[in-house]
Amino acid sequence: MTADSVYGLRCPVKRFSSHHLHPHTDLHHHLHTHTDHHHHLHTHTDLHHTHGLSYNTVDQWEIARSSVHLMRKLGAGQFGEVYEGVWNDTTAVAVKTLKPGSMDSQDFLREAQIMKKLRHPKLIQLYAVCTVEEPIYIITELMSNGSLLEYLQSETHAHFLSLSLSLSSSDVASGMAYLELQNYIHRDLAARNVLVGDNNVVKVADFGLARKDENVYEPREGTKFPVKWTSPEAIHDNKFSIKSDVWSFGILLYEIMTFGQMPYPALTNYQVVQKLRTGYRMPRPARCPTVLYDIMLECWKDVPSDRPTFETLQWKRL
Repeated sequence: MTADSVYGLRCPVKRFSSHHLHPHTDLHHHLHTHTDHHHHLHTHTDLHHTHGLSYNTVDQWEIARSSVHLMRKLGAGQFGEVYEGVWNDTTAVAVKTLKPGSMDSQDFLREAQIMKKLRHPKLIQLYAVCTVEEPIYIITELMSNGSLLEYLQSETHAHFLSLSLSLSSSDVASGMAYLELQNYIHRDLAARNVLVGDNNVVKVADFGLARKDENVYEPREGTKFPVKWTSPEAIHDNKFSIKSDVWSFGILLYEIMTFGQMPYPALTNYQVVQKLRTGYRMPRPARCPTVLYDIMLECWKDVPSDRPTFETLQWKRL
């Protein structure tokens, strides 16, 4: 699946997908659970060494680049690459890098700035950053099984999927309920941006498009949207809210129940936009229980305020 087949409308937004990150939970304990670890890992660097970054990025999250060793490349995009790495020769991490000159460093680091404020067991956790020199690193926990989309499409995981699909969707709803409580919107909720770790734990990832929700967020003209995951009011009126994330959650449920099938499989992005105007909704997938399809339809209600909250969704028997 190409980025162009997912993201349509308007002109390109500067973004780099992190859906290939594969995090491991141990470093969170090393890096951020206890304050007495901060002086080991969050070394304060001279603020004068930021080499022209447009704002001060050096804080308690900064670690020495020499303490991070890049190992296997997990993915690459227009603006950088994602690696499996090791911190301090002991702890597995995921490292997102920015290709020098490919985009504004402040745009790249906006994701890290948001992740610093969001701490929840069902959200991918930021561990540290390296901003003093190029390439800039964003360092997160490493998830062992890749994106939920790839996991869904892998035949080797069919047994797990038959047992744990509902657990996965509940975990995602739990992470999103935390964003809802903190007044943040994700704007790119999809199986490609949910990661699977050890013991089939799933967490929401890729906060590159996330924003503080001031009731309704209106992105600047030119932003690209993942059309088949985007609510009608966001497509037509450029208005995003936590309720547009709820719409996307309904699409994510469809992805789970079809083992990673592209939503609206027979339709182009343009056709989806036109058919949604007429009230069209995807039919119930073959293996989908009626009760779960009813939840999808609730998420896809025309009026945003009529859609359920994530607080409610996390407790439903998905």
